Amino acid sequence: MPANLTVFYDGLCPLCSREIEHYRRRVTAGAVEFVDIAKPEFDALALGLNPVQVHRHIHARVGGQFVTGVDAFRELWGVIPGFRWLRWVTGLPVVYPASKVLYAIFARLRPLLPKRKWNCSGGQCRV
Repeated sequence: MPANLTVFYDGLCPLCSREIEHYRRRVTAGAVEFVDIAKPEFDALALGLNPVQVHRHIHARVGGQFVTGVDAFRELWGVIPGFRWLRWVTGLPVVYPASKVLYAIFARLRPLLPKRKWNCSGGQCRV
């Protein structure tokens, strides 16, 4: 049975990759599918996603609906044991809008972070 939550992240972003790996180790097996949007085979258009926007903000698909930014993280935190409190806190009336502003600032600065490089040879690509 496929996961009800799919998280789309940038595997070339070292900070993003480390954070996703942190979550991946803690999530219940099969609860979340993690998709690296930087892999050559990723096709945003095939999923109905804007290729530019998917590289600017983290996306998640919950059921058939897409959410981005803080809302994507909130969905992820909601299924990881030990992180559900973070979903609750970021949903508070003052914290939610503040977290959206902070994420928007991070998203604007993220392209300035160093990128990892893909090594493609012999039909295989890896970071």
